[in-house]
Amino acid sequence: MYSASTALLEALTEAGVSHVFANFGSDHPALVEAIAQARARGRTIPRIVTCPTEMVALSCAHGFAQVSGQAQAVVVHVDCGTQALGGAVHNAAKGRIPVLAGTGSNSTVEALEMTQHARKNGADGALLVAPYYNRPTQEGLFRHFSMIAQQVDFPQVLYNIPGRCGVEISTDTIVRLREKHRNIVAVKHATGSMDGASELIARCDIGIISGDDSMTLPLMSIGGVGVISVLANLVPKDVKAMTDAALAGEWKTAREWHQKMFKLAKGLLSIEVNPIPIKTAMAMSGMIPEQFRLPLCEMAPVNREKLAAVLKEYGI
Repeated sequence: MYSASTALLEALTEAGVSHVFANFGSDHPALVEAIAQARARGRTIPRIVTCPTEMVALSCAHGFAQVSGQAQAVVVHVDCGTQALGGAVHNAAKGRIPVLAGTGSNSTVEALEMTQHARKNGADGALLVAPYYNRPTQEGLFRHFSMIAQQVDFPQVLYNIPGRCGVEISTDTIVRLREKHRNIVAVKHATGSMDGASELIARCDIGIISGDDSMTLPLMSIGGVGVISVLANLVPKDVKAMTDAALAGEWKTAREWHQKMFKLAKGLLSIEVNPIPIKTAMAMSGMIPEQFRLPLCEMAPVNREKLAAVLKEYGI
């Protein structure tokens, strides 16, 4: 039987919707039946993702749309569901958490297009990693970041991580970029060098954001402004407590948090390559499924035991 629910699924498919994020209930038997019939008859319909609440459905659809550039569908309950959905939209519009989109690439054209896309779709800024693999010269790095900053007028954060990229953005290059482009507002500092951070702070007013959890407090003690954290995926309140204390000048409290988190931070970044340990730790804590995309894979059993011991010692 051709029903309104069948027509809805067809319309969504024709509109290019690939996923329906749904919180099904007693309101939706006709839609559930139409989905079952379509699957039984081999008709193409959007993938159905069942979500525990309307808020989860909205968040999933919003995140998927920002990444894909294509609007997705949300199914909620009448009355309480639509009220919750409306409240979520209002909160997102009026008081949303800023979004820093990772748009870096080793292709300048691709990085520029992704940064433009992020700006167009409402991101508040972009995180731009140094071009990896092709290892450009410092002049090439300057021109790469300069082109993006010139054509996309919103805040941009450089990501300096030579261990991953095979090239370091030098202090001279960062100073040049900051002087020419005031929308390059900060650098995620993951070089492992306190001397490099000290020199950069002395030479220009760019914000220094830690990219290594174990070095966050040392960097903040010389003028760093915070951290883009791996550890905060697992213990966000603890990381926030330390950075809040440091920003308030409460160094004794900040040191106590640093000392508490130091071994956990080192373990998550050294037992195996990031992000395997943090994803495993989150899975052990029941936060996410333990899934990886190749070439990343599950931890070796002996390393998993080490991680479990670190988590237990921390009290997780």
